[in-house]
Amino acid sequence: MTCPLLLFTPVRSLCEMSIPTTQKAIVVPEKGGFEVISYTETSVPQPETRQILVKNEYAGLNFLDFYFRSGYFPSPFPYTAGYESAGTVVAIGSDVTNFAVGDRVACIGPASFAEYTAFSADGYVCTIPDSISFKAAAASISQGLTAITFAEEAYKVKKGDYVLVQAAAGGVGLLLTQCCAAAGAHVIGTVSTAEKAEIAKKAGAETVINYVQTPDFVADVLAASEGKGVHVVYDGVGKSTFDASIACARCKGYVILLGEASGSVPPLALQTLTAKNLLVGKPTLFNYIAEPEKMKYYSDLLWNQIASGELDIAIYKEYPISEYTAAAADLEGRKSTGKIVLKI
Repeated sequence: MTCPLLLFTPVRSLCEMSIPTTQKAIVVPEKGGFEVISYTETSVPQPETRQILVKNEYAGLNFLDFYFRSGYFPSPFPYTAGYESAGTVVAIGSDVTNFAVGDRVACIGPASFAEYTAFSADGYVCTIPDSISFKAAAASISQGLTAITFAEEAYKVKKGDYVLVQAAAGGVGLLLTQCCAAAGAHVIGTVSTAEKAEIAKKAGAETVINYVQTPDFVADVLAASEGKGVHVVYDGVGKSTFDASIACARCKGYVILLGEASGSVPPLALQTLTAKNLLVGKPTLFNYIAEPEKMKYYSDLLWNQIASGELDIAIYKEYPISEYTAAAADLEGRKSTGKIVLKI
């Protein structure tokens, strides 16, 4: 007996009747706030010749979801939300040779807040070893790779460096704190609550500053970095902290903008950088993992660091996908410490 899906598209699927024609998904029909989010029924995609169809088990939340929904990043509407997930390959296109039905995979790509997603077999997809759960993989694939690549390539963190991590208890910030501490750097973290301060300390931050209580924290950062400032600032907050980040960097230092949770950073006059020979960058993870060998190298490194305990994947809360709006409110309200995941 032939699987109905095979009548339309040359794919190899997990088994007959295992792939439905419809599914539940988070759909954003138009630009807006939480009120536009819809948990509704959509069609299950059929994988094209160079695609794999993944049955998602968990998905991770990112500020990308907010950026697209709010119109900060351009996006066609309507669209299925989500940008990272982990699950099992249930069908592959006829030209796919690098993945097989039954593979456990973690994926970065659109439309992951759904029961099934078609991802490019040539995209940001990697296999997951049996030692890593689907939940841990979904919670770490995007932010974990960001932390590792930014501490390796955006600026090569070295033993003895002074590093400032803005929002050190957030998703990427918490992982960056661990990566930099493991490299032997002196990590200074900024946080917004006393609870987050304790979390950042446990992750390896030597000095933690509550920037709500001490909004003018530049003097504290300078005092904690031999009076010279830090070698690199990783700023995931953006508008409200960026000027301070510039002030906290030492001569010939780096300021890496990795997120803009508080809003867009205003245009920067390059002349302001010359006083300290600063280098300012706004890198993206995708340029570091664009080649398949790079994706494999860094994902293998990520899984090894999780398995060894070098990286602790802190999950703030798990929501069922039907409660995505509540999960998004936690993330966008900056209530979370660590990662928020959806159970599909």
